[in-house]
Order: sequence, then C-alpha cells, then structure tokens
Amino acid sequence: MGFWHPLTNLRDYVSQNPPMVTFFLCLLTLAVTFISLSSYSYSHSVPNPDTAKDWNHLLSSLSQFQLCVNANASSPELVSSAPSPLVKRDASVHPRNTPSVTTLHLKVPLTVTSHSNSGSLKDLALLTAFNSSQLHLGGNDSVNMTLEVVSGNDTYTCLTISAPTHLLPMSLLPLECTASEKNISPIRVEAKKQLPTGSQTCYSLHSENDPSLTVMLTQEERNVAVRHLLEVSVCLLGVCVILCLAASLTHSLVRRHHWNGLDLQNEPLIDS
Repeated sequence: MGFWHPLTNLRDYVSQNPPMVTFFLCLLTLAVTFISLSSYSYSHSVPNPDTAKDWNHLLSSLSQFQLCVNANASSPELVSSAPSPLVKRDASVHPRNTPSVTTLHLKVPLTVTSHSNSGSLKDLALLTAFNSSQLHLGGNDSVNMTLEVVSGNDTYTCLTISAPTHLLPMSLLPLECTASEKNISPIRVEAKKQLPTGSQTCYSLHSENDPSLTVMLTQEERNVAVRHLLEVSVCLLGVCVILCLAASLTHSLVRRHHWNGLDLQNEPLIDS
C-alpha cells in the first residue's frame, strides 16, 4: 500500500538531488525573466535590434577620431578655390560604376573641442574624408564630411555628409541645419585615432546619445515579441510543473517498493 505525501516527497527530493534542483531553479528563473521582459516590452518603447546602424551609432563612431591639421603644412590648408567634394552626384551619369550619392546638411548632437584652445571655438569648418568601414557603415566607399562650428553654440554642430545612399541611415534623420549666413572657409584635416603630437593642431569630437534618433520597434512588432516571450515562458513553466509532479511521486513509489521488500524479508521469520 502506497501513500502520497507531496510536500514530504519534495523536501526529500530537494535534499537528495541538488543538480536537478539547480536545473529546476534555472528554468523557473528563465521563465520569470521572460515574463518580466514581455511585460516591460508591452508598456515601454524598445530599440529595434535588427537596425544595425542609426545616427547615434554613426556619431559615436565619428567621435572616436581626432581631426588633425597636417603637421607638414605651415598653416591650415583652407579649401576655397578647389571644388567642394560635397556635391550631390546623379546616378544616371555612370549608372554601372557610380552609385547614387546623397548629401545631407544636418544638425547633430556633436561638439568639437580643440587641444590647443581650452575656451570656446570661433567660427570653424573642418573638411575631412573617411572610409565607410572606419565608421562601421560597411563597404569600402568614401564618405566626405564637413563639420561647421558656430561660435556661441556648444550643443550641436552642422554636419554636411556626402556618401552613397545605401550606407546612410535614412529611417530617422536629425533636423536639417539651416544655412549659415557666415561664409566660413573649411580647413582640410585628417582623421586619426592616435593621440595628437605636439606639432599638430587637432580637434576632438564628442557625441551625445539622442533617443529621438534611435529606431524603435513598432507596436505591432512589440506585440509579436511579447507573444513569443509568453509562449516560451508557458512552456518553461510547464516543464517546471512536470518536474515537480515527478519529484512528488518518485519517493512514494520508492517508499512503497521499500516497504514491500521489508514485508518479503519478514515473511520467513513469521513462518518460522
């Protein structure tokens, strides 16, 4: 005759099987985590993990560089007579060899500081070129940039960027920068990751993360994610319930067989 004592059986099982108990707690913790994550995703905006690049990523990559004037030049090289590389090209001119290039003039949360001047910068424009792989945009294309700093403004910089259209994050664009009334001749600089030498005039870039430039999941996408998280959580909780039932029944069966064995051993003693 067997007796089912669930609480006693569970207590005995926990004390005698630490590995299985650890596995059970891991499953339970994972299920609770998924439920909490689904609740948070349902009521809050969540960044889209499928978006590999946005303007925050681009500006963060840009801020890793130092923009330095050529050390061999006696004075900063002003770009005035040469044609500006930041010209929008038409893909129909060379449709097979030249991809379409987009030029944007945007107000970005980027500040420029000088190593040689601790105070605020005067009106300044810096012209440089990057390889798209340096900015983690993929490919091996040229990206031309002009950073225009207006005196008295330390919160944003006017960025003019010219690059193949497929490389630029176009889903969420910063505000367009209004045309400046001041005619500032840009200085050609080189982008370097090394610390500047004493003979070079260099400028550091500092970016601020702007939540409005982060691509978020739509409500429909969040609902799909929440449903999948809940489905996985229910499956994990079901496995936990099965493990609990198995643990509560195991010791009852073992105890019943143990008692039957004792009865068989006692029978010869009774007959004798």
